[in-house]
Amino acid sequence: MSKGNIMNTYGRFDVVFEKGLGCKLYDDNGNEYLDFVSGVAVNCLGHSHPAIINAINEQAKDLMHISNYYWSKQGIELSERLCSLGDHKSVFFCNSGTEAMECGIKIGRKYGKIKGGEKKNIVIYMENSFHGRTMGALTVTGQKKYQEDFMPLIGGVRSAKFNDIEDLKNKMDNDVCAIILEPVQGEGGINPVMVEYLEQVKELCEQYDALLIFDEIQCGVGRLGTFFAYQTFNVIPDVICMAKGIAGGFPMGAIMTNEKASVLVPGDHGSTFGGNPLACAVSLAVLGELVDGGVVEKVKEKSEYMISKLNELKDKYSQIEEIKGIGLLLGIKLNVDIKEFSKKCFENKLLAVTAGKDVVRLLPPLNVEKEDMDKSIELLEKVLKSYNN
Repeated sequence: MSKGNIMNTYGRFDVVFEKGLGCKLYDDNGNEYLDFVSGVAVNCLGHSHPAIINAINEQAKDLMHISNYYWSKQGIELSERLCSLGDHKSVFFCNSGTEAMECGIKIGRKYGKIKGGEKKNIVIYMENSFHGRTMGALTVTGQKKYQEDFMPLIGGVRSAKFNDIEDLKNKMDNDVCAIILEPVQGEGGINPVMVEYLEQVKELCEQYDALLIFDEIQCGVGRLGTFFAYQTFNVIPDVICMAKGIAGGFPMGAIMTNEKASVLVPGDHGSTFGGNPLACAVSLAVLGELVDGGVVEKVKEKSEYMISKLNELKDKYSQIEEIKGIGLLLGIKLNVDIKEFSKKCFENKLLAVTAGKDVVRLLPPLNVEKEDMDKSIELLEKVLKSYNN
């Protein structure tokens, strides 16, 4: 069919999807696919979940958007709910992960100016990280391939090696206002942070009076088996940037701050659509399923099962070098071309997405059932067998 007039910014698979249900997607020819991409960790409850459908239908009847000149009950309730689940005191709502990162950077910069004046403006980010594609988020993304065509980026940043505390110590001084990192690097290759390293990062932030900012956009909202990713590592950041699964497929992002990082005042930041009643109603419904419905508490058990099955494949097939990840943010490190592997998965009706230079990600919905995990292993084995033919 015609590809229309959509700008050529994505390397899309040659398929048009028309319907989804749970872990399954159906194309315009009626073919069924097992979706272990979940909109890149967005569809945390799978496709067409009744709680999300009901929230959209019911809220859309009453109120969708009013702007942030006014309060909404849904926004107030969602802010209270999010804060009740962790250790932070205030929330700013936006529409996406990259918007959340832009807000996080601004919070870091303003905090630095308050504490140290004009010179305290340096943001440290990690090599191999990914934080988004707007100019600020792109500047703190530690992969040159995303940055090269858009130079010059914003100034006042330094890169540090992930999980290398000595390198970070060499980059720290009193001009640093914030350190940004992903507890698990997603697009960079499913690389978890080491707890000992993270504890020392927190100590350095306190020593130099800088903010610790976590990008939980992909690894948060239950994907690691705790609602917030930081709860898996027991190190509390000053700022959390969230999006993806927070509204289960409806566009939404959020930034949470503790008392220390609550520096924004009227006029400092804004988002026209951020926190609209419809998005907040959907997010409340998603949190109800994830937390009250017990979805998050079952993630670790599902993860153990999935990892054990993947390791069985690793023992059988030399193409697999390592099984990576935590919770249901999983990666298969391969010694074959990952784009070709991902394409073979697609041809076998399994959707998977690449990460870094040698990893294929598996991001099933958090409510995935055992039969769908078994089916994914069956399809992965078909792909692996094709390399031995």
